[in-house]
Amino acid sequence: MTEEFQGANFSYTNFIFAGFPEIFQYRKLLFLPFFLSYILVMVGNSLITMENVTILNFLMFENLGYFRYIYFLLGLILYCTIVLFNIIIILAIFMERALHQPMYLLISCLSINSLYGTAGFFPRLLTDLLLHSHTISRPACHIQTFVIYTYASYEFTILTLMAYDRFIAISKPLQYHSVMTPKVLIVMVALSWIYPMFSIGIGIIVTARLRLCGNDLRKLYCNNWIIAKLSCETATLDNIYGFVVLITTVLIPLSFIMYSYVKILIICQKCSKDLKSKAYHTCLPHLVTFVNYSITIFCEMTFTRFENLHPTVDVILSLEFLIIPPLLNPLVYGINFPDIRRKIHHHLKASKQQTASRKCNNNFKST
Repeated sequence: MTEEFQGANFSYTNFIFAGFPEIFQYRKLLFLPFFLSYILVMVGNSLITMENVTILNFLMFENLGYFRYIYFLLGLILYCTIVLFNIIIILAIFMERALHQPMYLLISCLSINSLYGTAGFFPRLLTDLLLHSHTISRPACHIQTFVIYTYASYEFTILTLMAYDRFIAISKPLQYHSVMTPKVLIVMVALSWIYPMFSIGIGIIVTARLRLCGNDLRKLYCNNWIIAKLSCETATLDNIYGFVVLITTVLIPLSFIMYSYVKILIICQKCSKDLKSKAYHTCLPHLVTFVNYSITIFCEMTFTRFENLHPTVDVILSLEFLIIPPLLNPLVYGINFPDIRRKIHHHLKASKQQTASRKCNNNFKST
């Protein structure tokens, strides 16, 4: 730990940024998205109209019988695995100063986003599987929608920043460190959080103002489109705004990512064999993550809107983007990036040695 974080002036803020001293000066900027998120949620709750429907029912949990306990166990194991894998990636990057580079910091942002998105889904899912009543208040439903939607949007914006980072690294290697400075990175990450937060938040507030004529949700989690379908009035404004948000938070980042990697492929054709191999090796994990997430989010946005879709198929398609990317991303980056893999192996080996040392000490004391 550096000297600036030692002594009598030590604080929790200093401790949090001790692993990243170069971004300590930007702590207020980093705090801004979380503060704005809190304000947005408070404003949204104050605008919700609940004269007619205040409680919503999840119908997908009915008639599960004793299978609910099997599903609960599987869900708990899956959630714990996702949390464990992503925390390992975050700690591996946080604790190794050599990994405090834009590419690795963006990988840690992906893991943080995975923890954020799954925290908005799994605890509620596991609770509903155990309880016989599967109701949720309307404000809580809108908050869950906000968390899941922003998680989905953040994933695309982070992948966009990763594509831009690789494009600069490969097309302008000599200017890379002057372009991707800590300040530039922090500003880009903050903007990638703030815009989706506000655009999605406004859309949810618009939906929250609708008067509902029903309260049954055929879904495992709250969904803005499903709630709008329960409206007594036409949701034209909601649909138009949702389409605009879809273009700006999904389609535009998607187009930019595809453009960046096409340009990278074109540039690589002119490089030497060694440089080409290195470029492909660093870009391949990003492409795997991008393709995987694009497919899962496409399934959620299209197939799940068919009325005659079998409930089991609907559940599988709607859960893909909440399960597969958070589970797959740590494996992809942990396996394909030697620096991360070595750091994880080093800490696992050190923890085993510490455990063995404690056992020896305990045995020595007992004798």
